[in-house]
Amino acid sequence: MAMADIYQNNYMSMAPTERRFEPYAFNGGNILAVAGEDFAIVASDTRLSQGFMIHSRDHPKAVQLSSSTVLAQSGFEGDITTLKKHVKIRIDMYEHNHGKKASTSAIASMISKMLYYKRFFPYYVYNIVAGLDDVGKGCVFSYDPVGSYEREQYRAAGAANELLQPLLDNQIGHKNMEGDFLPLSKEKALQLCIDCFISAAERDITTGDCVFLHVIDKDGIATKEFPLRRD
Repeated sequence: MAMADIYQNNYMSMAPTERRFEPYAFNGGNILAVAGEDFAIVASDTRLSQGFMIHSRDHPKAVQLSSSTVLAQSGFEGDITTLKKHVKIRIDMYEHNHGKKASTSAIASMISKMLYYKRFFPYYVYNIVAGLDDVGKGCVFSYDPVGSYEREQYRAAGAANELLQPLLDNQIGHKNMEGDFLPLSKEKALQLCIDCFISAAERDITTGDCVFLHVIDKDGIATKEFPLRRD
């Protein structure tokens, strides 16, 4: 072996090497929720993907936590599964300790504390809690990654959030619009949720296949579905 080759090998063996630890992945999809006077609607698509690969076309991103509360999640599926499991356990503990069902507000506050507890290694999850409050009015709670949350009338999150939120701002929030507007009806809110996902599916490759809609009112939670594009 030539001296130049020996020198090169020794140099390469002494050169610093870089190793990365990447604990997160993003599995796409979108969630949104809308609150009305006496109802709330949670919508989420069913595509589970990573990059340009689709893992599943039938993976709903919303779960019913009580007779009046639904939790929608998007982001890293590993963290979603873990957080969802711990939320259900904590709700069971609450019911056992207090002898009553947890309200939507209580569940929203509990999830905020769970996210804050993990603030130094946060869950890579977008969370939206929606349902009926203690007086039967629709409510939506949105979160940042470390647990700060607020009650809103509507909120979108996920891969196409930049497409969905402005549409909700216009159609429900009436931002920078003048005039008198009618109260949001359940039928209009339902159609608006479907229209949002149809639009997102046209522009975002991680959104598609089907949208599940959870309609929450005094009679309970009804589930509807609407097909989206599959390519």
